[in-house]
Amino acid sequence: MTAQPSAPPPSGRTRGHLGRRVLGSGAGIALACLLATRFAPALPAAAAEQAAVCDIRCDAQDPATATSDRTPVTTTLYGRTVSLHLSDNDVMGWASIDGGQAGDEVWLDRSFDGGKSWSSGSRLGATKIPSGSTAWRSQMYNVDDWNNAGVGALRACARAGDRAEIACTGWARNNRNAGTRSTAAATALMMLYDRDTGLFESNGWWTSANALTAVIDNSRISGLGSYKYAIARTYDKNIDAQGGDFTNEYLDDTGWWGLAWIAAYDATGDSRYLNTARADADHMHDYWTTGQCGGGVLWNQNKTYKNAITNELYLQLTAALHNRVKGDTTYLQRAEDEWAWFQKSGMINSSHLINDGLDDNCANNGQQTWTYNQGVILGGLAELHRATGDNALLTTARQLADASTGAQALNPDGILREPGESDACGGDGPSFKGAYVRGLGKLDVALAGHPYSAYLDRQAAAAGSKDVDPLGMYGPHWNGPRTTVASGHGCQHSALDLLNAAQAD
Repeated sequence: MTAQPSAPPPSGRTRGHLGRRVLGSGAGIALACLLATRFAPALPAAAAEQAAVCDIRCDAQDPATATSDRTPVTTTLYGRTVSLHLSDNDVMGWASIDGGQAGDEVWLDRSFDGGKSWSSGSRLGATKIPSGSTAWRSQMYNVDDWNNAGVGALRACARAGDRAEIACTGWARNNRNAGTRSTAAATALMMLYDRDTGLFESNGWWTSANALTAVIDNSRISGLGSYKYAIARTYDKNIDAQGGDFTNEYLDDTGWWGLAWIAAYDATGDSRYLNTARADADHMHDYWTTGQCGGGVLWNQNKTYKNAITNELYLQLTAALHNRVKGDTTYLQRAEDEWAWFQKSGMINSSHLINDGLDDNCANNGQQTWTYNQGVILGGLAELHRATGDNALLTTARQLADASTGAQALNPDGILREPGESDACGGDGPSFKGAYVRGLGKLDVALAGHPYSAYLDRQAAAAGSKDVDPLGMYGPHWNGPRTTVASGHGCQHSALDLLNAAQAD
């Protein structure tokens, strides 16, 4: 696996306490903690054989040398208190147990996929409370493996010596690259980045395009550049996948990737990303047909269905290309043709919400008004206004945005909720809200007075108080209740899109 070229900047981290010795969490374990490294028994063979991770310091350090101590999560086990300690300055952590007895075990688990698995980092620093003590702690281990496995997390685990049950804290990590709520969400999303495939967890295709876009947007808005390496890595590993140039038979998939490469070009200035975005737009144009419904891009190159999202993506992508390709006239004409067709297509209903697509008779099919259909159009109109200066485009965009932000069905209790929203974060649906707020945010930036900033701030405040865990992972319901999810990156990138949009106004 290719090593990352440099360590991430120490966002949210200070060095103000260098040299200070931290003895643990409470006087009851101070003496035991001081002696932990000196008298701790040898590690089990499996743990000892694991390759040491090195960052600022290497694994298996004495916590007495830690330069800071924070306890984000704890749990209990038969009267014992099990705690995870983090030294943010060292980017390391250790486990402790208090109120126990001789023979009780304590250790760390380390995960590089957001706590989904930890087989390569289990039972780090495993040790037992010695005779005569009631408290103990493990050695100190790194949270991240920057050069190999990526962004990590720790938890503390313990077992009472006279019982079989194991108790573990929740997962948490240090505050590197997590100085704000949005950068913490970006770091949590990067825990789900598969460095082998260059995609995000479960290797979702179009959803990975959205996740990468959210990470790139966060880099631009926050100034955090630690995860820009994912741009080239994703590109290099997938440029020849499926149809090549990030195309496949689904034209909306192609549109999502085209917009991701627009964001990559804006972030890096690398022309290969702009060229790929052009190839994606050209591929979509190949499936603009006038024989059915008088125009519009097909949803799938082998089907006749014309839907909203594909054509909204085509509008935004072609307008964005005109704004970046010097001397262009072709993409501007395509964008204007798309909007002229779309606004007369009938997909915008009498409530100024956009249904899913057109039926066989080229009429609005009345299917669900998914949130992403209400949002991508806003980003497209903002780009087209930038290209043309036509203020009527912003007037129409505001009419659509007012309808979607004010729709009770989409905003019960004032907080955005996807129609039929489930407790899952895998599949397509969990990505929809992210695309919505991303488009709304682009429109808000383009408008004087930022009229939707209060709406975006309200969504972000709800998600930040009701839908996030100590690791910075978000669930599907921004207004709660918080749901523990087993897999999927859609919820996380959607939350990051939200925090990006709220921060950008």
